[in-house]
Amino acid sequence: MDQIQKTLLEQVADLHDVPTGAYNIRSNGTSAGRNTTANIDIVTKTDKPGIDIIIKPNTKNESVHIPVIISESGLEECVYNDFYIGENADVVIIAGCGIHNCGDQTSKHDGVHAFHVGKNAKIKYVEKHYGSGDGTGGRIMNPQTIVDIEQGGYLEMETTQIKGIDSTKRFTRATLDKDAKIVITEKLMTHGNQYAETTFEVDMNGENSSANVISRSVAKDNSKQVFLSKINGNSKCTGHSECDAIIMDNAVISAIPEITANDLDAALIHEAAIGKIAGEQIIKLMTLGLTAEEAEEQIVNGFLK
Repeated sequence: MDQIQKTLLEQVADLHDVPTGAYNIRSNGTSAGRNTTANIDIVTKTDKPGIDIIIKPNTKNESVHIPVIISESGLEECVYNDFYIGENADVVIIAGCGIHNCGDQTSKHDGVHAFHVGKNAKIKYVEKHYGSGDGTGGRIMNPQTIVDIEQGGYLEMETTQIKGIDSTKRFTRATLDKDAKIVITEKLMTHGNQYAETTFEVDMNGENSSANVISRSVAKDNSKQVFLSKINGNSKCTGHSECDAIIMDNAVISAIPEITANDLDAALIHEAAIGKIAGEQIIKLMTLGLTAEEAEEQIVNGFLK
C-alpha cells in the first residue's frame, strides 16, 4: 500500500500495521489482505461483491477488521457483507470506509451490511467514514445496515463521520426479539456544501426488548442534515431516541421523530434539540486565552467527543 492508503486505514480503522485476529481489507475494489481464525471465518461471496463473516458460537474476546479504502478517482462500488454471529459470542467488529479523491470524477462506496445476531450474543460494531483529497470529484458513501437480533442478543453500534464526505445517506433497520437490546450512537459533522441524511428504524417485537438511539451532529457553512428516527414498540418494551445538534453559519438541520406504540406496555421517548453555540461559552474560553475560532473548535470537539 502507498502512504495515502495507509493514512486512510489509520483514519477509518485505527490501523498502523496488519491487525491481529480476523480481517479483510478491501482496497480500490479488490482484496488487499485477509486472515481468518479458528473461530472466525471470512468467505468471499460468489453471487455478488462482498463477504460473509461467520463467527462461531461462544467466541469470546476476538475482533474482526473489515475496512474499505478507495484512492482511485471515478471508482464506484456496492459491496454486500453478511455477519453471522453464533450464540453467546462476544466480539468487536471494526468497519469503516475512507475515500481519497484528487480527480474530477465521483468516487462512491455503497455498503450493505446485514447482521444476524444469535441468542445471547454480544457485538460491538464500530464504523468510521472519512474523506480527503483536493480534487473536484465527489466523495459519496451510502451505508445500509440491517440487523436481526435474537432472544437476549445485544448490539452496540458506533458510527462516526466528521470530515470530507460530500454526500451520505445512512439507513439502519433493526428487528429485536425477546430481551434483545440495541444501542446506536452517531457522531456527524458536515461543512461546505455537504449533505448528510440518517434514517433509523427499529421494530421491538419481543417482550422486554429495548432500543437507545443517540445522534450528535454539527452542521457548518452551507451544509444540510436530515435525521429521521422511527421506533415501533410492538410489545412490552422501552425505546429512546435523542438528537442533539449544533447549527452554524448558513447550515440547515431537520430532526424528524416518529415513535409508535402498538402495545399498552410500550414505553417510548423521543428528544430533539437544535441550536447555535452560546455566546457566553465562547467568551468564557476567550478569557482563558483562546481566540474566538479556537474557542468554537474546542466546543465542537467536546460536543462530538
